[in-house]
Amino acid sequence: MDWQQYSCHGCGLCCRDFTVQLREEDLKKLEAQQWESILGEEVVVHFRGRPYLKRRDDGSCIFLKEDGLCRIHADHGFAEKPIACQVFPFNLAPGAKQIRVGVNFLCRSVQENRGAGLQTHRGDLRRFAAELPELNVASDEASLARGIDTASEREGQALLSVIDEWLVREDVSFSTRLDGLAWIAQSLGEARLAEVRGSRFEELVGLLGSALPGELDLLPIKAPTRRQSALLRQAAFTRTEDPMIGDGGSRRGRVRTTLSQLKRSRSVRRGRGLTPMLSSALPSGVRFQAIEGVGPFSESPESAAMDELCLRWIRATLHGSRAWGSAHYGWSIVDGLQALVLNVACAGWIARLCSAAESRPVAGLEDVRTAIGRVDRHSGRAPWLGNPVELVRLRYLRLDDGLRRVLQANW
Repeated sequence: MDWQQYSCHGCGLCCRDFTVQLREEDLKKLEAQQWESILGEEVVVHFRGRPYLKRRDDGSCIFLKEDGLCRIHADHGFAEKPIACQVFPFNLAPGAKQIRVGVNFLCRSVQENRGAGLQTHRGDLRRFAAELPELNVASDEASLARGIDTASEREGQALLSVIDEWLVREDVSFSTRLDGLAWIAQSLGEARLAEVRGSRFEELVGLLGSALPGELDLLPIKAPTRRQSALLRQAAFTRTEDPMIGDGGSRRGRVRTTLSQLKRSRSVRRGRGLTPMLSSALPSGVRFQAIEGVGPFSESPESAAMDELCLRWIRATLHGSRAWGSAHYGWSIVDGLQALVLNVACAGWIARLCSAAESRPVAGLEDVRTAIGRVDRHSGRAPWLGNPVELVRLRYLRLDDGLRRVLQANW
C-alpha cells in the first residue's frame, strides 16, 4: 500500500480511547519497572478475570502524560510498553502463508496519511510476530461465500483487482463508485457461486466490473424503506457501542449494562425524538430528524478531502485483508464485502450525527474523521459484530437493494 503512510505523532488519541488488555509478559515488564512504587498506586486492574492497564476517571491511560506521550515509552523505550500498545495502529492476523497486516483508521496519523511508508515498519512487524505466537499458526483462507469451499488465491485477487480498479476511477463521481461497490457486493450475494469457481469466477467478477457504471443507470434505486433505515441505525449503534471497565464486571453490573444497551438500541431503532448515548466520543441528545436533514456530502466545501479519506479507508481495509477471513471473524469474502459496505454507510450516518449536533447543514472533514475512526475502532475486534445477528442484518439488507439504498442515503 504505497499510497498509505503512518508514523506516530504522539497525539495520544489511542491512549484515551482503548482499554489495553495485558499478557503475562506485559505484567512481568510492569512489575520490573516498579510503577506502583513510583506512582503510589496500582497500575493494573482486573475485569472479569482478565488484567488491564488502569485508566483514569476521564478514560485515559494511567501512563499518558500531559504532552500526549507515554510515560513507559519515555522512561524505558518503545519495546517495553505492553505489546498491544506497540502494535497499534496495525491489525495483525494469521494467514495461510504469511501474516496479514492492516492499519486501523482510528489513528489520526493514519487518517491524515502522515509519516513514513508502511514498508518501513517491517522490522517492528517481524518482532511483533515473534512475540505473538498465535499469529504463527497457519489460518485457512476465507471461503468465497457461506457454505462454499475456501476461495483460491486467484479468485480473491481477481475480485480485489476488479474492485480496486473501479474504486480509483476518476471519470465517475465518488458516490457512483460507492454505489458500484455496493452493487458488486449484492450481486455476489445473489449469485450461485458454488457453480462458478476458478476461471468462471474470474470471468464473473470481470463481467461485473465491465458493466459499471452503465448498469447502475439501468438500476436506479429509491430511498431506503423505514425498516432498512432502522437496520442501518441499529448497525451504527453496534459499531459505536463502547463497553468500559467498571461495575459491569459484577452480576448486577452486567444486568444493568445489558438493560441500558437494550433501551438505547430500541431508541435508535425507532429513530424518533433525541438520540441516546452511543459512545462517550459522540454527541447525544440530537434530534433524529435533524440528522436526516443534513445535506449530501457532495455539497460540503471539504467533499474532496472527505472522499479521499473514505476511499483510502476502503482500499486499506481490502488490501490489508481486514474485510474477511481471520481478520474479520472468519467470515466469507461475500459476507465481509457486504459488511464493509455497511460500515461505510454507518460512518456516513455517524458523520451526519456529528454535523447535526453542531447545527451544520452539511458534514465536514472532521465529522468524517470522527465517524470512520469510531467504526474502524471496532472492526474485526468487537465480538458482537461477528455474531449471527450481524449476518441476519446483512442478509436482509441485501434484499431489495438495501445495501445500495442505505449507502446512497448516508454518503
